[in-house]
Amino acid sequence: MSGHSKWAQIRRSKGVNDARRGQLFTRLGREIVVAVREGGGGDINANFRLRMAVQHARDANMPMDNIERNIKRALGGAEGNNLEEITYEGYGPGGTAILVQTLTENRNRTVAEVRNAFNRNAGNMGENGCVDWLFEAKGVIEVDLRGHDPDELSLEVLDMGADDVEPASADDEVLTVYTDPTDVERIRQALEAKKYAVLKSESTLVAKTRVDLSDEKASHQLLRLVDKLEDLDDVQNVYTNADFPESFAASYEG
Repeated sequence: MSGHSKWAQIRRSKGVNDARRGQLFTRLGREIVVAVREGGGGDINANFRLRMAVQHARDANMPMDNIERNIKRALGGAEGNNLEEITYEGYGPGGTAILVQTLTENRNRTVAEVRNAFNRNAGNMGENGCVDWLFEAKGVIEVDLRGHDPDELSLEVLDMGADDVEPASADDEVLTVYTDPTDVERIRQALEAKKYAVLKSESTLVAKTRVDLSDEKASHQLLRLVDKLEDLDDVQNVYTNADFPESFAASYEG
């Protein structure tokens, strides 16, 4: 689940089991393969898309052997040639917007599985363009705040060229930084050069506005819908503009 809502952070903190980790590595491997194919080769210094895919894999603790194997497989020629990138759109409980990014070699199977997940979990699949305008491409960097003044760090990253930061207090452990997608790696390196601990960095989609779900039942329905979509083999990322209290996410049992 992407979109950088607070409940997504809670779910990340719970970790993933071996089956989920294997599924995640498969998705990251596909991402690397397509990045080699679409981004212009296997050199991460010349291929920005591949550089971000590799960083994404490293952030997820994918072993370097796996990363290099996927790059070599993609450079071999046929690997990934049949994969299509297709985005599906729809609505979740409470009128929330949902974007589903997929990589598939069988679009008929994928659209049927995505539609079924929506229909069985209080959602409704929509037409192309119905919600994608609610999201924008951003670089997102999460920095460990512990031991640092949030105001000082915020000013520092803005001086580095970041677009914005989420307001943070002295009790927060993470500062979320928003950048232009093309600046995310440069600012990440600048932060690390100053010895800040970067917890995560990626080029992603961020909701322009959020829908407040104040009902716990609707929040749990949305979480279940996102889970079912993410469980599909062809799904790479799921984005939503939902926002609700952390307590609703903590009480979700799947």
